Amino acid sequence: MTVQTRLILAVAAWCLVAVALVLPLVWLINNRDWGIGLMLLTPVMVYALMRLGRALENWARASTPPDHPQRR
Repeated sequence: MTVQTRLILAVAAWCLVAVALVLPLVWLINNRDWGIGLMLLTPVMVYALMRLGRALENWARASTPPDHPQRR
C-alpha cells in the first residue's frame, strides 16, 4: 500500500469519525433544553479528534520496511 493511499484512507476515516461524533452533538445542543450542558463535552471531543488525526497521520506516513537484499 502506497503512502498516498494510506493518507487518503486516513483522511477518509478521520472525516467519517468526525461527522459521526460532531453531527449528533450539534443536533443535541441545538434541539434539547439540556443540550447546552453538552458544551462541556465539546473540548474533550475536539481533543480526541486531534489525537485521532495525529495517530492516523503517523499510521499513514509510517515508513515501509526496506526491501531485503536479493536472496541467493
